[in-house]
Amino acid sequence: MSLAPRAVLVHRTTEYEELVARHGTHGQAAFFLRSRGRDIEEIADRHRRTRRALAEVTSAVPLTWRQAQVERADLDRFLFAPEDMVVVVGQDGLVANVAKYLSGQPVVGFDTDPGRNPGVLVRHRPQDAAKLLTSTTPPVDELTMVEAVADDTQRLVALNEIYLGAGGHQTARYRLGLEDDGGVVEAQASSGVIVGTGTGATGWIRSVWQERGTRLRLPAPTEERLLWFVREAWPSPATGTSLVAGELAAATRLRLTVESERLVAFGDGMETDAVALTWGQTVLVGVCRERLRLVC
Repeated sequence: MSLAPRAVLVHRTTEYEELVARHGTHGQAAFFLRSRGRDIEEIADRHRRTRRALAEVTSAVPLTWRQAQVERADLDRFLFAPEDMVVVVGQDGLVANVAKYLSGQPVVGFDTDPGRNPGVLVRHRPQDAAKLLTSTTPPVDELTMVEAVADDTQRLVALNEIYLGAGGHQTARYRLGLEDDGGVVEAQASSGVIVGTGTGATGWIRSVWQERGTRLRLPAPTEERLLWFVREAWPSPATGTSLVAGELAAATRLRLTVESERLVAFGDGMETDAVALTWGQTVLVGVCRERLRLVC
């Protein structure tokens, strides 16, 4: 007998909840903010909108379905099943946070604060949840993701971008080159390397792209192409600055060999979920074979 579908509702702790947890009570949190010229009601109002949206989406889940809720901090300990429908209630970044843990499950994003969130990934309103969740074949966009694979089999997947560098964004030393470029590599000292997707082209990778004024074209979210940039490469007698930007087609990999005591790789800003790399290790970064299936 096949299992009924399961709606996995993904959300995160609100700013208001974090403030109250830190200061003990609403009154103490309000006093703390007043002393800094802020009003807690603005944050409390966003909290109430988020909770109303979560309740509205939860109530729209068909009665014959199973349900589960998972907070962002617990994603790395949650086991997703093939029959799951992943329902993200919150900000765009929450979709990116959950993407790395999935293997083809459809994701539908509900925006809890329209006008404040860009709505690139949380494309829908809570009042549309019943129609979307009961659709038998909802249309999806298959968004390209990026992966980093180390020579010790450690693997990291991200929807927006992967950062490789020193913890704390200090100087990283490594050798950089393309996997099939005839062995051409360059020793570099920089504040890290960013490899981003078309979805990430609305965030961190776009800011670097704009700053450089490069002629490289930003990829589309569904395009099997990545951009990479070296941040603040330092020229010296032992390190160069000729390989500082480029693009990666579907079959191309960027190769980085560590020449520091410890570097890290993390995806989508989640520094707490990083892959540790040590001296002499090599990591390959390129287009991931999996896609994020985001309901249009």
